[in-house]
Amino acid sequence: MKNRAFLLFILGILGFPALLCAQTEPEEIKLDTDQFQELFYESLLQKGIENYDKAIVALEKADKFKPNDATVYFELGKNYLALKDYQNAYTSFETATKLDPKNRWYWIGMYDVSYETKNFTQGITVINKLIEFDPKYKEDLTSLYMGTNQFEKALALIQELNETVGKTDRRELYKSQILAQGKYQNLEINNLEEQIVKYPQQESNYISLIFLYTKNNEDAKAFEIVKKLEKAIPNSEWAQVSLFKTYLEGNEAQKAITAMNVVLASTKIDSKIKHRILNEFLIFTQKNPQYAPDLEKAVATFNNDTSVDVNKEIGKFFQNKEQWDKAVLYYEKSAQRGVGDTLETNLLLFQAYVEQKNFSSLAPKAESLIETYPSQAQFYFYAGLAYNQLKQFKKAKDYLEMGMDYVVENKELEINFNLQLGEAFNGLGDFKKKDLFFSKANQLLKQKK
Repeated sequence: MKNRAFLLFILGILGFPALLCAQTEPEEIKLDTDQFQELFYESLLQKGIENYDKAIVALEKADKFKPNDATVYFELGKNYLALKDYQNAYTSFETATKLDPKNRWYWIGMYDVSYETKNFTQGITVINKLIEFDPKYKEDLTSLYMGTNQFEKALALIQELNETVGKTDRRELYKSQILAQGKYQNLEINNLEEQIVKYPQQESNYISLIFLYTKNNEDAKAFEIVKKLEKAIPNSEWAQVSLFKTYLEGNEAQKAITAMNVVLASTKIDSKIKHRILNEFLIFTQKNPQYAPDLEKAVATFNNDTSVDVNKEIGKFFQNKEQWDKAVLYYEKSAQRGVGDTLETNLLLFQAYVEQKNFSSLAPKAESLIETYPSQAQFYFYAGLAYNQLKQFKKAKDYLEMGMDYVVENKELEINFNLQLGEAFNGLGDFKKKDLFFSKANQLLKQKK
């Protein structure tokens, strides 16, 4: 018993130093903490003066005194990112998130690396985590979906954000880019139809749907939406489109004109719909000529529209109906504006003058255009034709002879020049030359056959 007690005593003495070795003195803990802090602050100092390599060395030493500290890895990530060492930067930020997943700045570090390296797929994974911290990161997710061509997801997210936080110019640009690809338009049409049911007072949804239908040349569907808009929001400018059509069909001219003027003055309504309304009113004035002054006022609203020369198009409309006075009126307005194909406009105008037998207007205008377009044979022809009809045969001869030099590979025009030269020499009493040019015209006519 005594021997056993002695043995236990000896074992206790032998075990005591081992126990002491497994413990750390408070002074030693304080020393390690002080060294960690010194090294950590040293890293911040070096980073501040852009010595990123030295900052990394200090942080690696600090890690030995305090392993698995998320802040150390976060700082390592920032220094590696500054050096554009993206792999180590991402790994460092990722380690920080594993050690402290609730600190959003560590996730932001991962996102910054993904953004700089344009690794949008990786960025989507990170941004979905950041959305848990703050939904505003959904804006960035929209851009990432666009960058990875995930257009269906982008469109769905754009629709969600438009509904919850309102529209932005950037998202609307993304949306237009997506919808430029026809296969996504049905998704947007379905969405807009749902939005109209849910929010019947939201005018922009009707307008967007009308725009999509008109872009696809589905005018009937577009006008169906206009009718729905009229019922839901009667004061809307777009509602006047439907009202115009209703009033016109009901022969309520003044109400139709009032609605038309609202539509034509609107900055919201698509020009294609405006042109259609003008065309319908043009047809209406054919049967009701007393409203021609209202038509002229309506056409004037298109004076700043360079996409279509409305005056010229209306001139052609009246020309086809052989209403030459009206054709001349609109061709003259088009020529005064000087937009589009002015050569075609003036030739149409000159032919309308001929049909009117208005040679006193034709002659000076043709002369004026010869000065502007000295190589255009047609203008010399019309000048010669006009002066022949005005019995100023010398002037007619001079313009026709000058213009003949510019006739190139146009047999029809060459025939007409010869005929008018024959008329001019006939008027001047030079019958020999008259017969010569009439003979040339006949020969060309035979060749043409």
